[in-house]
Amino acid sequence: MELTKRQNDILEGKEGEVKAKIMRTLIMYGETFGSKRMVDVSGEYGHLVTSFGLSVMKPVYDLMDTLIEGGALASQKFSVDPRPLDDSVPKNFIQNIFFKVMYSKQKDYDAQLKKLGIMSDDAYTCTCYMDEVGNIPKEGDILSWAESSAVVYANSILGARCNRNSGILDLFGSIVGCVPCFGLLTDEGRKADWLIEVRTKKKPEAQLLGSAIGMKVMEDVPYVVGMDKYFSSLNDEAKAYFKDFGAATASNGAVGLYHIEGLTPEAVREGRGLLKEGYKTYVIDDAVLEDTEKSYPVIWKDRNARPKLAFIGCPHLSYAQLISWSERIEGVLRKKGLKKVAVKTVMTAAPAVLKEFRKREEARKLESFGIVLSYICPLMYMNNPMCGSMPVITCSNKLRTYTSARYYKEDDLLDIITGGAL
Repeated sequence: MELTKRQNDILEGKEGEVKAKIMRTLIMYGETFGSKRMVDVSGEYGHLVTSFGLSVMKPVYDLMDTLIEGGALASQKFSVDPRPLDDSVPKNFIQNIFFKVMYSKQKDYDAQLKKLGIMSDDAYTCTCYMDEVGNIPKEGDILSWAESSAVVYANSILGARCNRNSGILDLFGSIVGCVPCFGLLTDEGRKADWLIEVRTKKKPEAQLLGSAIGMKVMEDVPYVVGMDKYFSSLNDEAKAYFKDFGAATASNGAVGLYHIEGLTPEAVREGRGLLKEGYKTYVIDDAVLEDTEKSYPVIWKDRNARPKLAFIGCPHLSYAQLISWSERIEGVLRKKGLKKVAVKTVMTAAPAVLKEFRKREEARKLESFGIVLSYICPLMYMNNPMCGSMPVITCSNKLRTYTSARYYKEDDLLDIITGGAL
């Protein structure tokens, strides 16, 4: 691999043996994918996917101590995925004990992250690109991230460049300030393999459309047309929609970049010139979305069980989404003559977003309805035997994919949590 003088100096140990090992690791990673050179990370901030203090992750904590003791601190401040614990989120006595054992290293790990360079105590979120959080890459920035929903958003909506890295490699890139150049960092790697034609009668559910595309194209790059009927610009509503859409493409497939004709930066600039020679075409209509939803397995022990918990916000909700959900929930409760939700519901958002939202009357109303506002990662809450056996519902395709949570479209979930039938 061709290296710059600075990169070679790091490899030769001139900035310490720990950094030299990190550089060797990144070179091996890059060469596996045919990379011929390293490229400097240019984003202002990094983002780490490993946020949870699982007791079984001793090698990670040992590694973090090695990095700290060796002075191999991140060259960028960074945000990190959501914390897994929040005392306000419902759990029974046994689950509470289980969580404390399962995440017994959380405080110690938080202290390590602080020494390594986390942006702030409010920087625990999978949606670090929210204005309130402040980790917003610029178009063309080279990133070293791993969180799949953040990577696909940064690549697609912001026009930054980042591969779908694994955890720890994201931190390594931030420490040495460079990453191997291949895949979505290259012009050719960002061209589209698929033309996706959306021909639905109304605006499709973001989670379902993303799921249908992800399961079809897998890791390929889709160029989506037909969304101009529903969005004329990348305003807050569109950004929230494509946040959820992208998370579904990334979790139900392995999409790291999508282009939306007339909306996303590269599609606006290059149009259908982004399509590769010999691209494939896939038409998505209402029947495709209906079949997609029907294909989801229900893995509850009793598929007719009444749900005990509902999660809204995976990935984390935006400020505008919190307001929208509060208005919708209040409207349905009033229409049904109810004062509280019938299913305990947790809405999740970044700590910095919740801090701003809690200044509004809507936040107090939601809590009076029995809604819990939390900063946790619903996925990490669900991914254990104690919670995995609970009948939990969600409107998140990502949460449905990785856990036993059962998926419902937003309007259907809203009806259920306000007393409607399954």
